[in-house]
Amino acid sequence: MKFTDGFWRVKEGIKLYHPAHVYDYEIAEDSAIIFAPAHFIANRGQTLQGPVFTVRFSSPFEDVIRVQIWHYKGQKEKKPYFEFYKEEGYCPVIEDFSDRIIITSGKLKAVVNKKSEWEVKYYYEDKCLTKNGYKYFGCAVMPENTAYMREQLSLSVGECVYGLGERFTSFVKNGQTVDIWNEDGGTISDFAYKNIPFYITNRGYGVFVNDPGRVSFEVASENVERVQFSVKGEYLEYFIIGGNSMKNVLENYTKLTGRPQLPPAWSFGLWLTTSFTTSYDEKTVTGFIDGMLQRGIPLHVFHFDCFWMKDMHWVDFEWDRRVFPEPSQMLKRLKEKGVKICVWINPYVSQLSKLFDEGKEKGYFIKKPNGDIWQTDDWQPGMAIVDFTNPDACRWYSEKLKELIKMGVDCFKTDFGERIPTDVVYFDGSDPEKMHNYYTYLYNRTVYETLQEASGNANALVFARSATAGSQKFPVHWGGDCLASYESMAETLRGGLSLSLCGFGFWSHDIGGFESTATPDLYKRWVAFGLLSSHSRLHGNSAYKVPWLYDEEAVEVLGFFTKLKCKLMPYIFSAATEAAEKGIPVLRPMVLEFPDDPACEYLDRQYMLGDSLLVAPIFSPDGEVQYYVPEGIWTNILTGEKIVGGRWRKEKHSYFSLPLLARPHSIIPMGYCDTRPDYDYAKNVTLNVYNLEEGKVASVVVKNTNGETELKLEVRREKSKISINVLKDTQKLWRLFFHGLELKSQFNAFVTKKENGSEVILGAAAEEALLSIEK
Repeated sequence: MKFTDGFWRVKEGIKLYHPAHVYDYEIAEDSAIIFAPAHFIANRGQTLQGPVFTVRFSSPFEDVIRVQIWHYKGQKEKKPYFEFYKEEGYCPVIEDFSDRIIITSGKLKAVVNKKSEWEVKYYYEDKCLTKNGYKYFGCAVMPENTAYMREQLSLSVGECVYGLGERFTSFVKNGQTVDIWNEDGGTISDFAYKNIPFYITNRGYGVFVNDPGRVSFEVASENVERVQFSVKGEYLEYFIIGGNSMKNVLENYTKLTGRPQLPPAWSFGLWLTTSFTTSYDEKTVTGFIDGMLQRGIPLHVFHFDCFWMKDMHWVDFEWDRRVFPEPSQMLKRLKEKGVKICVWINPYVSQLSKLFDEGKEKGYFIKKPNGDIWQTDDWQPGMAIVDFTNPDACRWYSEKLKELIKMGVDCFKTDFGERIPTDVVYFDGSDPEKMHNYYTYLYNRTVYETLQEASGNANALVFARSATAGSQKFPVHWGGDCLASYESMAETLRGGLSLSLCGFGFWSHDIGGFESTATPDLYKRWVAFGLLSSHSRLHGNSAYKVPWLYDEEAVEVLGFFTKLKCKLMPYIFSAATEAAEKGIPVLRPMVLEFPDDPACEYLDRQYMLGDSLLVAPIFSPDGEVQYYVPEGIWTNILTGEKIVGGRWRKEKHSYFSLPLLARPHSIIPMGYCDTRPDYDYAKNVTLNVYNLEEGKVASVVVKNTNGETELKLEVRREKSKISINVLKDTQKLWRLFFHGLELKSQFNAFVTKKENGSEVILGAAAEEALLSIEK
C-alpha cells in the first residue's frame, strides 16, 4: 500500500505520524524498550501531545533481532499467530551509551541513536546491513479513520531483493508491489499460491514480518531507496535475520520458522497422474502404468486426481464405484507393480457429499457471523469449508484420511486452500483476515500429521499447492496451474527460485504444463527440467501426460532423464538431507551459491541442483540455450565437455542433453541403480571428482535413505600427489574416478584410511599413472 504522493506529499486524506527521536527508554534483561514521540520534545509542555511510539528490541536466538512497534497497545490480540522458535533463556547483550543503545545478538546488532533524530542501524559484525531513519516508519491514519503501521528499511546501491513466496513475476523484486494474500491465480499474474512475508537480499540479511494476514510490500517502488511493508492496525512486528552468507541467513530463518521434514526417498522418483478432467477407470490407469513399464520407463508414484471421487461430491473420500468398483483390490493390484499411490483431496465439502450433514450437525465448518454455515457454489455445489481451528473437526477429517491409508493410499495431494473467505467466524475466534493466509498451514499440518501417525515420520508426504510462512515443514509443494508454453515454463522456474529463498527445500511443477496440450518439443524439454527438480510429476488438465501420446522420441527422453535422476539419487538425497538439517533448498538460485559473483544476481533461467550441479533448462524450440558459467573449469556430465567459466555460453542441444555442469573441485556420487530412487546409495557408488586443481580439497557425503551418513571422504591435490582421507566407510564397494586431471609421468594416490572395497581410478590416462595405495 502506498501512502505518499511522491517525495514531498502525503496522499490526500491520509495522516502520517513518525517517531521523531528517542525521548525515554527502559533496559530490561532480555530487551530494550524505546519511547519515541512523533514530534521533537524540548520542554514539558510538549509532552502533552501525542502520539508516542513504543519500540521493543529483543532476540529469540543468536543473529536474529525481533522488533515490535506499537502505536496503541489496547487492541485485543487475535489468533492466529505464526509459530516460531525461541531459545529458552536466551537474552541479547544490551549496552547503554551516552549517545546510543546497542542490542547485540551473536554477530548481529541494532544501534539506536539517542541524541538526534530517530535512526536505527543494523550491522552484521562491522558491516551495515540496513537502517531506518527519520520518517521511515510510523502510523498512517486513513480518511475512514482506519490505521496502518508501516516500516521502511533502506536499500544500498546494487542491493537486490528476493523471496516473498512463490512469485512468478521478475526474480529480483525491486520495483514491485507485493501483497501477501494467497490467491488461486495460476502462474501468469502477480497473484501467488504461496505468499511468504519474508525477503532476503544479496547484502546478506533477511526480514520476516511476523503477521499472518495481509502484508503489503513496496519493494523499491514507493520509495526506490527502501523496502516498505505495512499492516492494518496499531501494531507491527518483524525480525532482522543476519548471517555470514545468504545460506546462513536461510539457516537462521528456517531455525526461526521451522525446517523442512525429509521426504521419503521413493518420492523423488517419477510421478504420473490421471490428469484432471480426463476420463479414466482402472483399465486406463493400469494401461498407463503397464505402458510405462513395458517401455522401460521407471515409474514410482501414481496419482489419482479429483475424479477418483464422484463428480459434485468432493470431498466425500469415497471412490466413485461407477468406475472403480473394487478400490481396495485395485490399489493392491497397482501397488504390486511397484508404484506408490497418491490421491487428490481438498478442504471443501460439497452439499451433495455425505460428509456435509455430518459436518453440519457437529459444527465442523466455517460459519457466517449469524451462525449459518458459510457456503458457495464456486467449485462444488453448496460447498462448505472445514474449520481446522476446531480440534474435533481436525480429528474427523484425519479419520477419513486414515481409512484411505488403510486401503493402500500412501500420500495426498492437498490442493486448494487459497479461496478462504473473510466474512466468517472460526471455532476458536481467529481473526478471519489473518486466517485467509494461515488456513493452509492448519490444513496441510492436519494432513501431514495424519500421515506421520498412520505411516511413520519416514513416509509422511503431501503434495501441496498453497502455503504460508512455516509451511515448509510439510513438504512437498508444487507450482500450481501453468500453461503449456515455454514462457510458462520459465515463469514456473522463477516461482520455484523465489520460493526456495523462503526456506522451502522441496518443490515440483507440472511437467508439460497444466493448461492445454504441450507440443512434443515442449514436452521433451520440460521433461529434462522436471527430472532435474527435487520432485518430478507429469500432470495436466484435459490431456494425458504419458509420453507415447506425443511421439516415440518422447518415450526415450522420459526414460533417459528418469534413469539419470535415479542414478543421481546419492547426490540429490544428500542435498535433501541438507535441506532438512539446515533449510538450504535442493533447487538453488545461482546467487545463493555464488553471492560474490555479480553476474549471478539476476539469473532466473538456470539454477544449481544441490551445491555442485548447474542446470540450464532449454526454453526455445530451436534447442538453443544461453547461460552463464561462474569462474573455474566446469564439466558437462552428459557430454564430458570441459567449459571455462567466468563467461556466458550459447549452445544447441538435442532432446537428450542440456547444460548439466559439475562444479570445479566437486565430487558427484552416481549410484548403481537407474530403475528406482530408493536403494542403497553407498553400494557400488562411483564418486566422480571433477577438475580438482592444485591446493584444492573436494569432499563428499553419501547418506542412506534414512538420512544417515554411510560414506564420507575428502580428496586433496598437492602437486603430484592426491591424498584421500576416508572419514567414514561401511565396507561397501565404492569407486573414485578423477575427471580433468592433467597426468604427468607419475601421479601418486594415497588413501590415508584404507577400507575394504575401495578402488581409485585416475582419469582417462590412468595407464600413465603410478597408483600407490597405502593401508
